Amino acid sequence: MPGDPCLVTGAAGFIGAAVCGSLLNTGQPVVGVDNMNAYYDPALKQARIRQLETDPSFLFCRLDLTDQAAVEQLFGEHRPPTVIHLAAQPGIDRSLTDPMAYVQSNLVGTMNVMEQSRINGVAHLVYASSSSVYGANSRLPFSVHDPADHPVNLYAATKRANELMAHSYSHLFGLPTTGLRFFTVYGPWGRPDMAYYRFARAMTGGEPINIYGDGTQGRDFTFISDIVDGVVKVSRQPPSPNAAWNPAESDPASSRAPFRLYNIGQGDLVTVNELADHLEAFLGVKADRRYQPARPADMTVTQADVTDLRDDTGCCPRTKFDVGIKTFAQWFLDYHR
Repeated sequence: MPGDPCLVTGAAGFIGAAVCGSLLNTGQPVVGVDNMNAYYDPALKQARIRQLETDPSFLFCRLDLTDQAAVEQLFGEHRPPTVIHLAAQPGIDRSLTDPMAYVQSNLVGTMNVMEQSRINGVAHLVYASSSSVYGANSRLPFSVHDPADHPVNLYAATKRANELMAHSYSHLFGLPTTGLRFFTVYGPWGRPDMAYYRFARAMTGGEPINIYGDGTQGRDFTFISDIVDGVVKVSRQPPSPNAAWNPAESDPASSRAPFRLYNIGQGDLVTVNELADHLEAFLGVKADRRYQPARPADMTVTQADVTDLRDDTGCCPRTKFDVGIKTFAQWFLDYHR
């Protein structure tokens, strides 16, 4: 492939496939990596990869990032100047029953990527974090300058650990790292385990939807194209050390090392009840809503402050929820038809 390829892990995933597609559209060669696990329907992952493989500048490598030798060979063969690390074990429910899957994928896998990025002189490592790191924080909107040290589930804890691991590599080895805290990503080709997708499948299948709590819990739904725009723009701006960083104030968003954190969110709150209302309208079916007790692993509300992202990159997610969820509903009916 011509030029230096960008390495994207989790390339068969929802965000990963969309990022790969965006990079390819700009003429950027991409090496995509995924282990194609069966956390959700592998057929959806395979369909995403098939779309990407229509571009000759895309190379797919199926491997598990927890395999240290395989990751070493991958980096040695392709020498990527930029790494966009999106592979992870997602979801909250599974973390309650299979915590080691999160330790292996999100900690061991990420460490292998960071270590090979260091060894091979990667110019910028961008990695996926999550709005879930804010955990018990109740100050809205969530700011990257606020502490995020009380996660309420193991998935969030592993994502916060990734941020701390990245800072240590930036500090010790000068590896430029940027962590992106995604807020409830949705849209066509989305993850079937997410609430909006599960609701759509249940509603069109004549089944009830389970709502945990009274439905007033809020999420900052962020459309996939806005997430991709942020990832791509950030990837092209490696962070520099912040000379003004004050250890007495200990701002967690930057450092004297080449390290940054950003939120990527739309900024508006949408309740679970409003989500169901919109799906009813755009799918043309009524939801049989079953309200269940709230779960301690779930956050009550998420909302992003994207001031830093906008100021530093010019990226400002702006797709309104009614537009985005309609686009998803149309795709959903088309795809599953």
